[in-house]
Amino acid sequence: MNTETSHSRPLGAPVANWTAPATPTGEGLSGRYVELAQLSAEAHAALLYREFAGNDEVWDYMPNGPFSSAAQYHRWVRDHEGSSDPLFYAIRNLESGHWEGVASYLRIAPKSGSIEVGYISYAPALQRTRAATETMYLMMKWAFESGYRRYEWKCNALNAPSRGAAQRLGFSFEGVFRQADVVKGRNRDTAWFAVIDSDWPALKEAFEAWLSPANFDENGQQQERLGDLTRLVRVAGDPTL
Repeated sequence: MNTETSHSRPLGAPVANWTAPATPTGEGLSGRYVELAQLSAEAHAALLYREFAGNDEVWDYMPNGPFSSAAQYHRWVRDHEGSSDPLFYAIRNLESGHWEGVASYLRIAPKSGSIEVGYISYAPALQRTRAATETMYLMMKWAFESGYRRYEWKCNALNAPSRGAAQRLGFSFEGVFRQADVVKGRNRDTAWFAVIDSDWPALKEAFEAWLSPANFDENGQQQERLGDLTRLVRVAGDPTL
């Protein structure tokens, strides 16, 4: 017979003065290299499609796309621009002046203090730029400064670039959910990553050091790699990398 009481069993640490954070409302985010605005078919669809056109590989692991025409992409944006979860942002690269990508908050759960970043679609012009990294920094910064405790990244387990990006950005690997979904008629195993609020102060410092103009030479080449700056913050690395 089990005679243990709840007082002798391990319990989670108390979360003092916990208040559920607000849900994101799509307010603009801006930094040194990038500007984010809530996605709008009228304002962004044609400009984004121009950047995505001819680069169907952008959609390989996405539930949406590829899009065969500007009209088809416009319809997709129009159907999703008013969504609150996912809540979509268009991304403007301030160095080029062009709208070059989309990202969203999703699986927004204020009661548990959890929020995910996803639907990340970067046109080739945005990939591997300071603007791309600053986008992820600004979205993470908003989440933790708004009171979220957990910030998630999930991707197709076969998507090696996404897994590498998560680790570079300071997300800790938490495992793979097998047969988590069926996407475009194919099995999807999902790799899970997360940052929690206690990680954030050190990650914030790492992002700001990397994004500083002093970290880049006159040709825009980085002096320190972000992955090196975030390595000590991650509690678990991705074994496939």
